[in-house]
Amino acid sequence: MFDTLQDRLTATFRNLRGKGRLSESDVNEALREIRLALLEADVNLSVVKEFIAACREKLTGAEISQALNPTQQIVKVVNEELIGILGGQTREVRFAKNPPTVIMLAGLQGSGKTTLAGKLGKWLKDSKHHPLLVAADLQRPNAVNQLQVVGQRAGVAVFAPEPGNGIGDPVAVARASIEEAKRKLYDVVIVDTAGRLGVDAELMQQAIDIRNAVNPDEVLFVVDAMIGQDAVNTAQAFAQGVGFDGVVLSKLDGDARGGAALSIARVTGKPVMFASNGENLKDFDLFHPDRMASRILDMGDLLTLIEQAEKTFDAGQAQKAAEKLISGKQFGLDDFLQQMQAVRKMGPMSKILGMMPGMGQYKDQIGNIDEKEIDRIEAIIYSMTPAERANPDILNGSRRTRIAKGSGTTVAEVNGLVNRFAETRKMMSQLGAMGALGMPGMGRKGKQAPQAKKKSSKGVSGNPLKRAQQAAAAQAAPAASEQPKAAAHDEFGLPSSKAPGVNPFGFGGGASPGMDEFQLPPELAKMFDQKK
Repeated sequence: MFDTLQDRLTATFRNLRGKGRLSESDVNEALREIRLALLEADVNLSVVKEFIAACREKLTGAEISQALNPTQQIVKVVNEELIGILGGQTREVRFAKNPPTVIMLAGLQGSGKTTLAGKLGKWLKDSKHHPLLVAADLQRPNAVNQLQVVGQRAGVAVFAPEPGNGIGDPVAVARASIEEAKRKLYDVVIVDTAGRLGVDAELMQQAIDIRNAVNPDEVLFVVDAMIGQDAVNTAQAFAQGVGFDGVVLSKLDGDARGGAALSIARVTGKPVMFASNGENLKDFDLFHPDRMASRILDMGDLLTLIEQAEKTFDAGQAQKAAEKLISGKQFGLDDFLQQMQAVRKMGPMSKILGMMPGMGQYKDQIGNIDEKEIDRIEAIIYSMTPAERANPDILNGSRRTRIAKGSGTTVAEVNGLVNRFAETRKMMSQLGAMGALGMPGMGRKGKQAPQAKKKSSKGVSGNPLKRAQQAAAAQAAPAASEQPKAAAHDEFGLPSSKAPGVNPFGFGGGASPGMDEFQLPPELAKMFDQKK
């Protein structure tokens, strides 16, 4: 929805990055491009004027001229102002001190109230609450049946005492739902009200009567983000007639211009509380202004991506897979398939990649991603035997032909999967051996070969006192080597007392130890014998 705005803003900032310093004319030109981008995105004119004025005020004077990187300073200011017009801070549901908490949904017909009621019920159920959906739209054909189907899919109870299709009193149904929730201990009641094709007196009066009957803790106005500036006008009419506490944006995944989402919070003064960005019941979450601004500026939304990964991935399986890669153990295709399936549970690949920073420039490539590629990978892996999945190296030509026939693919596709898997496993093993993964909770990094300590060839100490002692010991060593060797020692390491003229304790005189056993070499002995 914000693709056009994102492209214009990215191009504006790209033109500024090549300049070392920004003059006042550069700032004015950048603000002009930003103003045109917001107007093309169908943002309310008064909101655009306030936005540009606030940016100009912050970017004038010494703040921009003394910045280390003026371009980044402009991006910072634009990001702050975008967060401001989107509502500032995340607004959560205010739960009643004494259950049940009553949430009333209001809006025009076709804005997605009934489906959104099911999404909100599932979101509350996942948040450890016990919600009850109330079918108070008794005018639109099959509205009650639709809510019952949606509630069944979401696993949430539905209170529908009247068949609808113009039969029944919606005010009485809403009032009876509070008693039903107290009797069955539901802590949240979600009232789905009727809508109209346009704002009229009958619609306003019915919404006011239901509001007075149930005294809701939160009144949420559901807005179709694809209808443009008319959403702002309708919101203003509801704010004046019925009043509401927050806005819910539906159909944020559409391809229409997203000006209504950027305008409605500032114009009405009410925060955007929830956003629905898909058809599935899980495509619903709190609206975070800072994350939305970051995505518009192509800086990604890593916090949302991390939250989705934490909900989807099994921590135990991910830990085992990481340990296999890092420790060098066999990482098979079964482990690879488990990781692929976990990624798939997070949503379409295009949506996941769209949350990464800087992916706006690859928008066309991301849009051309074939989501059925994972189906083909699953078919190929499931066509293998357990031994082949554990060790793909045993796949010869005949095995690959059998796998291709069993999976409905070609041998070339099987070869491509096996080759890519082998390269990925090799690369990850090398990273694990180098200790470059640094995964939290792994407890160790890659092993390195122990290096032997180098000993100094001279054994010279760096301490002057110790070096002097070593030099004195070295001078005394030759003198000690010239002295006669000690006599034989006993088992206690003392000179043997059996040697003649030797005191075992080293006292007194006597002949030199071991002189009786002294013999001349044979050549010298002959010379002395000849002289005699």
